Amino acid sequence: MPLLLALLAALAQPPADPAATAAADLVEIVRLDPTIRLDIRYATSNNFLGRPVYDEPRAFLQRPAAEALVRAHRRVKTKGYGIVVFDAYRPWRVTKLFWDATPPDKKQFVADPSQGSRHNRGCAVDVTLYDLRTGRLVQMPSEYDEMTVRASPSYRGGARKARRLRDLLRRAMEAEGFTVYEHEWWHFDYKDWRRYPVLDLPFSELR
Repeated sequence: MPLLLALLAALAQPPADPAATAAADLVEIVRLDPTIRLDIRYATSNNFLGRPVYDEPRAFLQRPAAEALVRAHRRVKTKGYGIVVFDAYRPWRVTKLFWDATPPDKKQFVADPSQGSRHNRGCAVDVTLYDLRTGRLVQMPSEYDEMTVRASPSYRGGARKARRLRDLLRRAMEAEGFTVYEHEWWHFDYKDWRRYPVLDLPFSELR
């Protein structure tokens, strides 16, 4: 029992990564480019938990990742689209909440809190596209946070236009140093994520 309690206590804290030597420099994405839109689902009940887990609908990334996202946004603008951010930096305690609430057969869609998430490091962002002409979100092969095979960036079903737009987003993000997650077309990790520590700062402490 003491060993079990010690393990539970250890999991209650973010993991330390000795290789993460870069100082955190989280910046608010819309301050760099206000034409990037936010749809922060975790500040609402419109998410897989069905309740808000953020107090504020805000989005932060480490500065190099945020600047790369702005460049990707400008790339898709030339095609008539803009980027919408669903989620970016995520406090570690929220990652643990997601892990605890997700069934075992869906764990590939959430990060293990014992390892920390790239969202926790401020180097992962969940995005989609909006149409510059109409202002509406585009249709993708799956919904955001849909835990099915349709969420895969290599899924070949669904509407051809939806796949084309998913792939347009991916090309723009990859051209700026992001890599798509194999199970989620919307999730992109920035190339330097290993340099940054796992953080558990609430949005209210980020200025």
